[in-house]
Amino acid sequence: MQANGCPQHNGDTGESSSQITNGACSVDAVNGDAGHSAGGQKDMSQTDQDIVRLIGQHLKEMGLERTVEQLMTESGCMLEHPAAAKFRSHVMDGEWDKSDVDLNELKALVESQQGILRMKFLLLEQKYLELLEDGKLLEALHCLRNELSPLKYNTERVHELSSFMMCSNSDDLKESADWEGKGISSRSKLVEKLQSFLPPTIMLPPRRLQTLLNQAVELQKDQCPYHNTKYDAESVSLLVDHVCSREQFPCGTLQILNDHCDEVLFVSFSPDGTKLATGSKDGTLIVWEVDHQTKELRHHRTFEGHSYGVSYIAWSPDNVYIIACGPDDCSELWLWNVDNGDLRVKMSQSPEDSLTCVAWHVDSKKFVTGGTRGQFYQCDLDGNVLDSWEGVRVQCLACQKDGKTVFAADTHRRIRGYNFDELTDFHVIQEDHPIMSFTINDTGRLALLNVATQGVHLWDLKDRCLIRKYQGVTQGFYTIHSCFGGMNQDFIASGSEDHKVYIWHRKKEVPIAVLEGHTRTVSCVNWNPTLPGMLATASDDGTVRIWGPLSYRHKSSNIIDVSDNTSGRSTPV
Repeated sequence: MQANGCPQHNGDTGESSSQITNGACSVDAVNGDAGHSAGGQKDMSQTDQDIVRLIGQHLKEMGLERTVEQLMTESGCMLEHPAAAKFRSHVMDGEWDKSDVDLNELKALVESQQGILRMKFLLLEQKYLELLEDGKLLEALHCLRNELSPLKYNTERVHELSSFMMCSNSDDLKESADWEGKGISSRSKLVEKLQSFLPPTIMLPPRRLQTLLNQAVELQKDQCPYHNTKYDAESVSLLVDHVCSREQFPCGTLQILNDHCDEVLFVSFSPDGTKLATGSKDGTLIVWEVDHQTKELRHHRTFEGHSYGVSYIAWSPDNVYIIACGPDDCSELWLWNVDNGDLRVKMSQSPEDSLTCVAWHVDSKKFVTGGTRGQFYQCDLDGNVLDSWEGVRVQCLACQKDGKTVFAADTHRRIRGYNFDELTDFHVIQEDHPIMSFTINDTGRLALLNVATQGVHLWDLKDRCLIRKYQGVTQGFYTIHSCFGGMNQDFIASGSEDHKVYIWHRKKEVPIAVLEGHTRTVSCVNWNPTLPGMLATASDDGTVRIWGPLSYRHKSSNIIDVSDNTSGRSTPV
């Protein structure tokens, strides 16, 4: 069965292509008086004609050939131009000489002659590769020399194609040409490329109805403020508009962690989402295990001895190590092995240092650290300083995935980029007020800043422009750490000095949820990277709260059910 062939009632496919140049419902042009058949509709709008064709194409792809034929007969429409149907059939069958003849018939229907040349090149390219795969080297060489080369089109590609003659076998050919090989799959992709040169009135784009429906569902998903689940187009009902319930969003407290005995300054989930680290002014760093089934956190290990307190935490990308930093007057950092509990290194270059922030390179073998007293180091796992940058008063750090670029917010209200290998630096963005903290999303393009007295700002690091200022949060001169999170990092969350947690959709400035429960400043928010419905918040009230959809609560009897009085509730916005 061919994907989009022409119903038999369309008549002689050898008819001249000039007979039909506009529309696909002028069956009279090919079938004489077919439009006057019983039930035929002569006064259909263009929209109705398009819908009939789309339905016909979808039914044909399902194999309902007779149904399609009846639909086209009764509507008086034609699924696609006969010459186009014949062309598709010959391409799918690998009949390249016939395909070339068909292409000549279609010339009058292609606006650009350059388009015809491109289509001919694509056909011959497929023919050449299939001949090579079949081991027909002489025929492939003939195609290359006498058919492809004389086109004098894309000579660079022709030279590349000629190099494939040296491939030792079909697997080598597929790898070198980045090609799937002879068969339905590669030919179907070829048809998709070829149809892009033809007007849709002549040849419908493949799976066009499904594409339109997917676009509609995607639009509905984008307009849904609480969409935070994996999206499977086939599982979505087309009978109703898509909408997510607020109950599916992390608006309720699932668990309160009370193990710290002083202000909790930082929380951070491991990159694989299986653990949560919490740091406190009490000098302890606690690691918790996350049960992905029950959504419950259990104590894993406590690291002690941080005499200045723990105000910043960074997991290595491989989930093996964790680094703990202290506040402004702390000249030390601790690098722990999370699995065995060993202290890999306690780093301190000088009592005059201030090592308050840290970021890992993507290889988990190096990290950068610094502070507001002017220290800025690149180090290995043993705490050895590999490189240093003089005179940069660092407020916060982030490493790009290229393994070279480091972004640093400094005391000049800006973020600059640094390359320790090449000893180069460059300006990125400038704010009008102090940058208290920032984080970068997974793509490395977007930066989320907490700006003193201003709140939360979203910047595009590539275009170096301010995209959005989020409303609601109270941000003074306390260090508050916000985060990206949720499915595809579509959401943003931040703590606030008014004791609340604010959540926004990334594209909207007004919060979609305000979480209440903490009784003092919420200093840090972190979203679980593998559980889009879970986030953790740290507060000066000495607690860590785990938030999630209310539907998570039934999964474990041990999860705390918090009443509205002690909170765990969200304020509607």
